[in-house]
Amino acid sequence: MSTSLFTDHYELTMLAAALRDGTADRPCVFEVFARRLPEGRRYGVVAGTGRLLEAIERFRFEPADLELLERTGVVDPATLAWLADYRFTGDVDGYPEGELYFPGSPILSVRAPFGVGVVLETLALSVLNHDSAIASAAARMVSAANGRRMIEMGSRRTHEEAAVAAARAAFLAGFTATSNLEAARRHGIPTAGTCAHAFTLLHDSEEEAFRSQVAALGAGTTLLVDTYDITAGIKTAVEVAGPELGAVRIDSGDLGVLARQARDQLDALGARNTRIVVSGDLDEYAIAALRAEPVDAYGVGTSVVTGSGAPTAGMVYKLVEVAGRPVAKRSSHKESRGGGKSAVRRHKDTGTALEEVVHPVAETPELGPHDRVLPVPLMRGGTRVPGLDALAESRDRLRAALVTVPWEGLKLSRGEPAIPTVFR
Repeated sequence: MSTSLFTDHYELTMLAAALRDGTADRPCVFEVFARRLPEGRRYGVVAGTGRLLEAIERFRFEPADLELLERTGVVDPATLAWLADYRFTGDVDGYPEGELYFPGSPILSVRAPFGVGVVLETLALSVLNHDSAIASAAARMVSAANGRRMIEMGSRRTHEEAAVAAARAAFLAGFTATSNLEAARRHGIPTAGTCAHAFTLLHDSEEEAFRSQVAALGAGTTLLVDTYDITAGIKTAVEVAGPELGAVRIDSGDLGVLARQARDQLDALGARNTRIVVSGDLDEYAIAALRAEPVDAYGVGTSVVTGSGAPTAGMVYKLVEVAGRPVAKRSSHKESRGGGKSAVRRHKDTGTALEEVVHPVAETPELGPHDRVLPVPLMRGGTRVPGLDALAESRDRLRAALVTVPWEGLKLSRGEPAIPTVFR
């Protein structure tokens, strides 16, 4: 599928003007970075890189796209001819998926002629801003869950394509499963789900609904017990499925109190191994508040697919170098730093991160035994480099990166970024 019209009118306007005045072929460096983290956040998670690289490789202007641009007068004939042959031919370096980022981190660097690189701005930012926002929120939720199972179930709360991308980003951040089957098909993410209240309401009684579900799915299924009365629902669930019932789900009410009551009741009924799943408007703060309760798994919907209050990562795509000459924007509160950059993260010998040093590409600072260069080659000559990490490996990277964050940086309370950024 072509992704070519994931670009903005103003990008093609710049392209057309640059082609006319002869500057479109000037070698340039564009960088993606965030000037600041969303309010209250102490770290960000890089996500969407794999999706973006695939999209760049197939970025084309198909005949139907060109016909639209011609008919609507967006660009002139010379630009249309140039777009007809468009292929990304440049190089891309950046933070691998699952890496942490902080204000000013050079998350992505695109080296290409101006015309080739400028038309990628909207595509790059739409993917990275969305997926990184979701992954950053999801990582906080996973930390708050403290090892308990996490199920992403927010497909009904966002755009249908965003739902698939959100499921991927949440899995990257440590969620266990998704309810979205398209995400399973595209990305191999495990799925989980159970019946909703509609299934119970369909039947003449709760018992009839439970018997039908158990007959179809076995005693290891999860029964939703709060359609009517939770205490009665749990009693009926165990009577129908027996003490080997897989789990009960509670979707409303005071979840902490109800989880304790459910655990006591299940144990008294002999269902000691039956798990308790809670859902219903959960976010990282609600999950943290339930940490001491007998909850085995969390189902999270709206909050995770909307970034838990920060639906965008606030990243920007800026030109920082032209023909080897650093260039920088000076607008108040929107400054950029000129020149292509790389970054090193310094660590104590214990593994705890100390700072992130952002430096000109040609001036790599001396590396200590525990320091790590962050950007890696991602594309060369318009093609993805071999051996890039798969989603599962990126998930492992994030888990390892979070272990290096100072304890203060993992708190949900407001504060400074977990690791300071130093510019050289």
